[in-house]
Amino acid sequence: MEKSFSESYKEAGVDITAGYRAVELMKAHVARTMPEGRADIGGFGGLWPLPQMKEPVLVSGTDGVGTKLRIAQLLKRHDTVGIDCVAMCVNDVICCGARPLFFLDYIACGRNVPEKIASIVGGVAEGCVRAGCALIGGETAEHPGMMKEDDYDIAGFSVGVVEKEKMVCGEEMKAGDVMLALPSSGVHSNGFSLIRKIFDVENADLCESFEGIGPLGEALLTPTKIYVKPILALLERVKVLGISHITGGGFYENMPRSVKKGLGVEIGRKNVRTPPIFGLIQRKGDISDHDMFNTFNMGVGMSVIVRKEDAKTALDNLQKCGENAYMLGKIVEGEGVEII
Repeated sequence: MEKSFSESYKEAGVDITAGYRAVELMKAHVARTMPEGRADIGGFGGLWPLPQMKEPVLVSGTDGVGTKLRIAQLLKRHDTVGIDCVAMCVNDVICCGARPLFFLDYIACGRNVPEKIASIVGGVAEGCVRAGCALIGGETAEHPGMMKEDDYDIAGFSVGVVEKEKMVCGEEMKAGDVMLALPSSGVHSNGFSLIRKIFDVENADLCESFEGIGPLGEALLTPTKIYVKPILALLERVKVLGISHITGGGFYENMPRSVKKGLGVEIGRKNVRTPPIFGLIQRKGDISDHDMFNTFNMGVGMSVIVRKEDAKTALDNLQKCGENAYMLGKIVEGEGVEII
């Protein structure tokens, strides 16, 4: 790369040597996610062998972090948003029972500061470690004139695989089955356009501390929880009928996606273990209960549907995996979600 330098391109706002430096800084992070002997990056495509399976089905997911990135930029802390990016993809992939295999990221920035980009990728690598998948490639692009120098955006893409006969598709679901809740780590990565409006984050003191929450900025920046490993362990123990990743649209949009047509979900409002951060958001924004449950995860990052007779085994297994899961509701005749 010693001859790869363009003075005219640098004058236009793109420093390709900064990109090379960023790649060098990334390599140690990427290596953490790779099996031995597969740590090289910098080629044109990421390669991965397909596991030996009877009838493998590939499952893909792509997403970003959204305007939560603005909190990171205001706090000048960039090492956690990569976890969010991975989580938003792999938590979707696991909903049909697929094991995430690999992940790729895309970072667009106003100016490539190698240390900042490496910090972002360090978070991506940490997310991949938590998900048990490999970071096999990515792309960083400078967009001078389109983005401010300190601005950036990140998106990701994950591919997983599941044996066709083991896919979680809800066909065997019936009224009387139960829904379990896996707690979230906080707001995760949804609803931040509303949050930024409520708290006027551009002018707010993000270091202001609230009882039971701590500094506001730190609470909002808490990375999205990754549920891959506990869900994979659960799938080995009980028959899982449906899985929902509770993201934008909250309970009302996401839970029906895992429920068989003609069935609905009934949830007791008192069953929902809602962390204090959501109460603060609701009070500050004067938001109705319906809109809160239709925007945020309200403390439930993922829901799992199992037979009633399997509920105790499922809860015990999730507890052993470090998930403080609990009974949330039940499957009923009808459609949609009712919170009573």
